[in-house]
Amino acid sequence: MDTISISDLKTNPSKAIDFAADFPVAIENRNKVKAYLLGKDLYEKIVSYIENVVDKKAVKETDFKKGKDFESVAKKLNI
Repeated sequence: MDTISISDLKTNPSKAIDFAADFPVAIENRNKVKAYLLGKDLYEKIVSYIENVVDKKAVKETDFKKGKDFESVAKKLNI
C-alpha cells in the first residue's frame, strides 16, 4: 500500500488520487495513518461486494418453507 503525507496531499491532491486508482493510499500525519484514500472504481467494487454479501445472507437466512412470499423477501432486501 502506498502512503502519502497530509502535506503532500494538500500540495498535490490529483497525484494522490492518481495513486489511489487501483489500490488504497494511506494518508499520514506525523507518521501515523489518519485516513485512506480510495479510487472511484475500487470504492464501487467494495460497495458492490458488501451489498452482495448482505443479500446472500438475507436469502440464506430466509426460510422459504414458512410460506414467505416474494414481496416480503424483496422488502427485506430493499429491492
